[in-house]
Amino acid sequence: MKSVALVYPNRYVGGIANIGLQYIYAYVNSKEEFVCERFYTDVFGGLRSLESGRNLKDFDIAFFSLQYEEDYFNAVRILRASGFRGLKVAGGPCCMLNPKPLLKFFDAFVIGEVEGSDVLDRILEAKSREDLTGVEGIYTGEEDRVRRIRPKRLDFHLKSQIIGEGAYGRCVLLEVGRGCIRRCRFCVVRQIYSPPRWRDVRLLLEVAEDYRNVVKKVALIAPSVSDHPKIKELIAGLVEMGFMVSPSSIRADTVDEELMELLVAGGLRSFTIAPEAGSERLRNVLRKDISEEDVIRATEIAKEKGIKSVKLYFMIGVPGERDEDIDGLVELVKKVRDIIPRVSVSINPLSPKPHTPFQWLPYTGFRDVRVGMRILENRVKFIKKELSKIAEVSIDGVERFAIQTILSRGDVDVSQFVESGRPKLRIAERLGLTRYLEEIPVDRELPWDFIDHSYRKVRLIEEYLRADDEAVER
Repeated sequence: MKSVALVYPNRYVGGIANIGLQYIYAYVNSKEEFVCERFYTDVFGGLRSLESGRNLKDFDIAFFSLQYEEDYFNAVRILRASGFRGLKVAGGPCCMLNPKPLLKFFDAFVIGEVEGSDVLDRILEAKSREDLTGVEGIYTGEEDRVRRIRPKRLDFHLKSQIIGEGAYGRCVLLEVGRGCIRRCRFCVVRQIYSPPRWRDVRLLLEVAEDYRNVVKKVALIAPSVSDHPKIKELIAGLVEMGFMVSPSSIRADTVDEELMELLVAGGLRSFTIAPEAGSERLRNVLRKDISEEDVIRATEIAKEKGIKSVKLYFMIGVPGERDEDIDGLVELVKKVRDIIPRVSVSINPLSPKPHTPFQWLPYTGFRDVRVGMRILENRVKFIKKELSKIAEVSIDGVERFAIQTILSRGDVDVSQFVESGRPKLRIAERLGLTRYLEEIPVDRELPWDFIDHSYRKVRLIEEYLRADDEAVER
């Protein structure tokens, strides 16, 4: 019997809430000649399986799911510490963006969504990298171009799930859709999961029905759950079954009294909104398509329906960002707090991602990145000073997102940084890798240009240049 290790190089709480991992686990174990076991960093350090405690080195194939760039360090550590010598395959959104920084460590990368294709079967049958070279949806380093694979329709859903205490608590996962109908310039979902696809409500309710006596909560998963064309019908059906409902995301401009009533009936007590920026001008640059009026109105409806707390997500380092935009961020938080007193705020620097109109952007939005980082650090201090007395404030480090940018936009030479095992900006600088933080000329070939996500690069260039013009207006 062939053994397959499914490795999530991060904590169990995130891995068990990933429905893609659950699908692979169920699929492999459905085959008589294969057995699949799971690995997490907080279970035996990622070196032994959750199910049997077997050492990773004793498995034939290792599937790594790479959801976040910073997990690269964990992935390489696990591979090296375990002494694994079998077939090494990585997948997940990071691989769909740019696998070049990890090319040295893996035999193959899955570019796309595996359901509905024969990619998993081809990997399970393979004995070496050569067996996977040229397979549709797989990159081994030998291919000049790889086209992303995806199911055209989501007329299926995983029914046999492992119920664990994950990021959404103890619940059954319902993936209501993939892709996004929105046009945010900073977000990768629009490109790498296009076109948007939604699951039929009847299918989702059928899956939930099987878990009525197993769990009390359903987590709804999608980039923007409330964009599902029949979201109210879905939530109403789940509430009628007796479930609590936990949506992964709700856009402020989709909130009305009926939707909020349904969510509250499903147990919602805390509401999350992502304005992203503190001014209309910057939200236009981001193409967020949410106004301050949308945010305030959604908050007022939430309060009216009994919501006791609200969480706000913002970014800093947006192109054209000025001090008055940061003042606007602070003022917006205060306006929300005047409506619902319990407010938490999460703020991240913008990391320009491959396959987005911002992929050429300098980190921090300033052409002199060193100056930009100092400015962002000062803005972080200002925001903390202004908001810490009225809200719970979480701001991720400017250096941390600089590292994320290097890992996402880098080429094969970034492997030496990952290999160092030290996610420190000074290490990247010593290796000459901070150039990946700088603005990229639009006519330069990019490390990820070999991936075909079915968009026209010229369209992204037009969007980038338009955003640059909008950032300096007024």
